Amino acid sequence: MTQTIFSDETPKGWLPPSIAAPFICIFIFAISMTPFDIGLEHLGLTDAMGSPRGPLGFCLLLASFIAVGLAVFGWVRWVEKRSLASVGLRGEQRLEKFLIGLAVGIAMMGAIVTAIALSGGYRVADLAPAFASPAALGWIALLLACFTVQASVEEFVFRGWLFSTIMRRWNTSAAFILSSAAFTFLHFSPRTSLLMLAMTFVYSIFACAWVRRSNSLWGVMGWHTGWNWFTATGFEVPVTGLDVGLPALIVKLVPVGPAYLNGAGEGPEGSIYTLGLLTAASLSLLLVTQQRTRVRINPPRSAHQP
Repeated sequence: MTQTIFSDETPKGWLPPSIAAPFICIFIFAISMTPFDIGLEHLGLTDAMGSPRGPLGFCLLLASFIAVGLAVFGWVRWVEKRSLASVGLRGEQRLEKFLIGLAVGIAMMGAIVTAIALSGGYRVADLAPAFASPAALGWIALLLACFTVQASVEEFVFRGWLFSTIMRRWNTSAAFILSSAAFTFLHFSPRTSLLMLAMTFVYSIFACAWVRRSNSLWGVMGWHTGWNWFTATGFEVPVTGLDVGLPALIVKLVPVGPAYLNGAGEGPEGSIYTLGLLTAASLSLLLVTQQRTRVRINPPRSAHQP
């Protein structure tokens, strides 16, 4: 039986087989981002590994993500012939849901960094050095907008389009696993640790569980934005192995001790605390959703019912 999320509307176009959808996703990313990546490297705004140099490189990297978003939008509208509501851009109180997700993402990263510091994985080097530089504060504010676009495009592609497409053609479990595998593959590099890869996969499971629970993308878009932005700007540590090159907004932290504790060059996302928190959050969301589904299917009887 066909399973759906976000919307029960019937696609009027071609819906790819579940096993093919992740490969189509990877192909769209490759053809959409490559020209911009080459251009940024030619301008000296990314290094040979494709990592952006400084805050300007991060901001201009948006061109690649916008290209991916537009390509997937075109696929949804003209190949599958579906509405945007069917890929999660639906529901009421959209800004409120986004802002709640933003706050939760910031709070979770703050909790992780605090846990690492209390465990001896970070040494405090300076307090809020960004406030000594108006230019740095300006870049930090601009990066919030940039991370909003980057994170929202990733959620639209993976938890909106890919997740819902696989679910329609197969089932919920396949949608969780295949969309998360594609997300992890596109974040892989030869220097990525196994712990970081595991975290990336578990994050995708968490994000899928969030959208399944909320039945829209707005909250998880906000969460992803807050998580990335606060990691990159709050503590002068890398976000997913990338350094924005700005002074810390909250406190400058220097990693000390083992890499499994503080993530070393990959940042706090490479810490066992991140993997543990995301695993716990994923299980909690899945259990809550499962319980809600059981109650909906088998509502409790009242005392007056036979």
